[in-house]
Amino acid sequence: MKEYRSGFVSIVGCPNVGKSTLLNKIIGHKIAIVTDRAQTTRNKITGVLSRPGYQIVFLDTPGVTNPKNKLGEYMQKVTWDAMNEVEAILFMADAEQGVRERDAALLDRLSSAKAPVIAFVNKCDVCSKGQIDEAVAALEQRSFIKAVLHGSANTGEGLEQLETELLACMGVGPQYFPEDMVTDQPERIICAELIREKALLLLREEVPHGVGVAVDKMERREDRDMMDVYATIYCERESHKGIIIGKGGSMLKRIGQESRKDIEWMLGTSVNLQLWVKIKEDWRNRQGMLHELGYE
Repeated sequence: MKEYRSGFVSIVGCPNVGKSTLLNKIIGHKIAIVTDRAQTTRNKITGVLSRPGYQIVFLDTPGVTNPKNKLGEYMQKVTWDAMNEVEAILFMADAEQGVRERDAALLDRLSSAKAPVIAFVNKCDVCSKGQIDEAVAALEQRSFIKAVLHGSANTGEGLEQLETELLACMGVGPQYFPEDMVTDQPERIICAELIREKALLLLREEVPHGVGVAVDKMERREDRDMMDVYATIYCERESHKGIIIGKGGSMLKRIGQESRKDIEWMLGTSVNLQLWVKIKEDWRNRQGMLHELGYE
């Protein structure tokens, strides 16, 4: 009988290369929010992949940028901390964008990592063969990279081979999480992230990254199969509050409707979602607010 194998994999890369999309696809559940805006992931999301005989625990980290505030500093700390004590590091690049200067800077830091590095060139479904070959060639020049693979987190192309490569890095170890558990994130945190995802998608560039969400209360009704979810969207300016609420509350209603669909799917029950919008000036630089929103 083969011994059980397990371990941790840190997913790293520059913003918007598809780290969260890959995590959701390989796990088979939506546990990390996805938008086409950089810096969507703010926290370290843990995804658990359980198969007969092994378990791989993924850490999806924020994209690497130059921090501009305390939230940015926290996001970068999360990224680098996640690379300590893991069995493998999965570096992701965007085939369409190629291996850029900031990718190269991140690779320079990874060259001294203790864990083996596997590189995955993503978004191959939306670019030419020439772009794929160029990105792969650039990564293959880095001798410390154990393997360079390519595919699409969106379609699933190449993920089976990627899983095989990562499994080869896992050692004999325990089953860290139950087989039916796909993330260690509390339901409250995932609900808040789903609401923030819809806000980012619907508001586009109208409101910058100064949007945070806190779920204040979750209560299951005793008389029917329904969950009451009360959440607050925080912004930094009065003008942003008006945009988030929209004319006659139209935008806030849309955010609520779209969020509710995903939350109901995740919780497996009907949801009564109540949203409020509050102003907290410069909250991204206030330690108390970062703690309140789950950025420990």
